[in-house]
Amino acid sequence: MSGAMGGLRRFSPVLFAALILAGCDTFLGGSEGPPLPGERISVLNLDQTLVADPTLADLRVRLPQPRMNQDWPQAGGYPSHAMHHLALPDNLEIAWTADIGTSRSSDRLLLSGPVVADGRIYTIDASTTVTAFNAQDGEQIWRVDLTPEEEDDGLFGGGIAVDDGRLYVTTPFALVFALDAETGDEIWQAELPGPSRAAPAVAGGRVFAVTIDNQLAALDADDGSRLWSHAGISEAAGLLGGTTPAVAGDTVIAAYSSGELYALRAETGNVQWTENLAGIQRTDTISSLAHIRGRPVIDRDLVFAVSNSGTLAAIDLRRGGRAWDVEIGGTQQPYVAGDFVYVLSNNAELVALTRREGRVRWVQSLPQFVDPEERDEPIYWSGPLLAGDRLIVTGSNSEALSISPYTGEILGQIDIPGSHLPAIAAGGSLYLLADNATLIALR
Repeated sequence: MSGAMGGLRRFSPVLFAALILAGCDTFLGGSEGPPLPGERISVLNLDQTLVADPTLADLRVRLPQPRMNQDWPQAGGYPSHAMHHLALPDNLEIAWTADIGTSRSSDRLLLSGPVVADGRIYTIDASTTVTAFNAQDGEQIWRVDLTPEEEDDGLFGGGIAVDDGRLYVTTPFALVFALDAETGDEIWQAELPGPSRAAPAVAGGRVFAVTIDNQLAALDADDGSRLWSHAGISEAAGLLGGTTPAVAGDTVIAAYSSGELYALRAETGNVQWTENLAGIQRTDTISSLAHIRGRPVIDRDLVFAVSNSGTLAAIDLRRGGRAWDVEIGGTQQPYVAGDFVYVLSNNAELVALTRREGRVRWVQSLPQFVDPEERDEPIYWSGPLLAGDRLIVTGSNSEALSISPYTGEILGQIDIPGSHLPAIAAGGSLYLLADNATLIALR
């Protein structure tokens, strides 16, 4: 392991839906003439580069003191996805590794990270097998394959959440399960209106699950009965993967691949307000997708969300309406701590913005290619996570980096085999899940 683990950061590849474009060598069959003179500049490289606001040069970044969280029970941490500043030791070493089952392959992917509760860490692999491990030593406690006998085992996706002694599992088979978190025994199963590729949210005795066709179902956590459902605009194309709703009090924030963001009453599903984060028009197909793939965050009186097509916005939680927005596209959850918001852009930039106004305090560019000279092997980053006075991101180049949340300076790096989903922290340990189905605990 190289470099002080004075901060891990960066994260694994963002996985896009495959789009196949067919074309002709010449336009309408005409012959090609000699090329025009001059330098060729791809229109795909004309995105604006972010720069820090020079008027904020003297603004000191202050953050809350790190706090110890024993659990990370759901995707994004707690139902609101606002985890703030977590405690983590200065120096980290690999404590144990464990095999969670089926790894990423050419036809299936790992889309959901681990969760931690009551001294156990839970995972779901690329073939919908759920495993519980002892968080202290990585020993397997139980393992359950949730693939129905009549289903195609080539389907993948779904996710997990723990609440009140139960593990809730969404699946690509349009089913959601409740399992006993201690034994893995099935308590109930219920149908969803469609397949799910995102982890559920659980709060207030309700399970909230988003399907791939932009429907949100609210289920009773006790027995799985359907309480209500909501539908956004169905999209023909989107990024691979989905988004876990954010929940705070009686408000659920649902984000869809259409770029729509809805605030719904948790009890009834009634719409409180709606926003659309479709960004500026772009020339390439992927960047034009408005998909909100990063989880929305509810922090105090604001909702923070970013769309792939280029809008990062802060929205009033109660009334709707944007407090501010910035032209930043991303597929990772924004991370809110104190008076600052951190986000990874689609241009491999880690950006720190002021929470109140959305002004850019600093920007740190991350490597975009394994071979920068040939611009070969793009690197996809995931995160960030703020823990122990550093931002941690992981990359598809098998690196985890730590970055100063105060200045953006890169503090350290470690090499970890395989690319990774975003890091999580609980009980003073850092957990990473690699695409090769290896769960790694560092402490």
